[in-house]
Amino acid sequence: MGQGRLGRADMKPKQARRPPAPHVPPAFPLRTERLVLRPLAANDADAIHRLVNDWEVVRMLTRLPFPYPRALADEWIASSARQMAEGSAYHLAITGDENGQEMLIGCVGVRLDETPGAADLGYWVGKRFWGHGVATEAAGRVASWALANLAIDRVRAKVLLDNPASAAVLRRLGFRETGVDTEEVLARGGAQPVTVFEAGRDDIFGRVHGEAVAAPAGAKPVLLVAACALIDADTRVLLARRPEGKRLAGLWEFPGGKVNPGETPEVALIRELREELGIDVTEACLAPFSFASHAYETFHLLMPLYLCRRWQGFVRPLEGQALAWVRPDRLGEYDMPAADKPLVPLLRDFL
Repeated sequence: MGQGRLGRADMKPKQARRPPAPHVPPAFPLRTERLVLRPLAANDADAIHRLVNDWEVVRMLTRLPFPYPRALADEWIASSARQMAEGSAYHLAITGDENGQEMLIGCVGVRLDETPGAADLGYWVGKRFWGHGVATEAAGRVASWALANLAIDRVRAKVLLDNPASAAVLRRLGFRETGVDTEEVLARGGAQPVTVFEAGRDDIFGRVHGEAVAAPAGAKPVLLVAACALIDADTRVLLARRPEGKRLAGLWEFPGGKVNPGETPEVALIRELREELGIDVTEACLAPFSFASHAYETFHLLMPLYLCRRWQGFVRPLEGQALAWVRPDRLGEYDMPAADKPLVPLLRDFL
């Protein structure tokens, strides 16, 4: 089983036109229930050559020749390291455990596309490991990591029409078919038809994750969320990036969270700031500023925004989220949820 966006070493990597995310992505490796996804190493070349130099594998990959020369594995590993250092692509080895020893199973990766906000997903798995859900587990982990940590809002993939197993992997992950195209397949010596797939945050992470509440038939439930603009001594505002696994992962927002039954917005915000950032805030230090009212597909969000200039403790990312202290005139450079965006010009003008 494979999918053909992992490139040859001698192909010039595409450069993303979109500026890089304003923070360094978390360190690898990435882990799943059964797998470890880590950067490629020089000593992986023999295993890569052994697994991919198989007609049943390589015929499903667009950019690899057949036979696959052993030297090309060395070149591709070196090229992948350069691309990762540049931030243009992230190619990882899929490894598992066999009798206490690491075993290379295949490769998976994403490459930033020329189209702003998009990345291409690719993967292949050695034939002896087909039918065990490895591709679904690895590709899903990388797609969710990319949406949460790179400056993208969608992941794309292309699958050869005679590769239904790989198409099924993408559908299980939430990818949608968006059309058909053709791709040059080196191993087959010419252009072949492919199905184009795409997925965004809602497709990968799910739509609501239990955030909404009960509502009368035909009406959208209202979700009350409290948010806070923490302002430091240099008049910078703290933004937090929603971590992988949460709805809208990868977008930047004002810290805060859902108001639980029986809580006031102030009490909820004090609790959320302690849980998310490890700081203590009193109600007297929370100044109501404005609010957002936004209709999402399955619920309506009502979000009061408070200002806070005084707190106790040091701001720390306790939930794995990235943090950024941002000057008011640069708030608009950060991708934020639709509900947060109208608050940015108000806050910028005030500060």
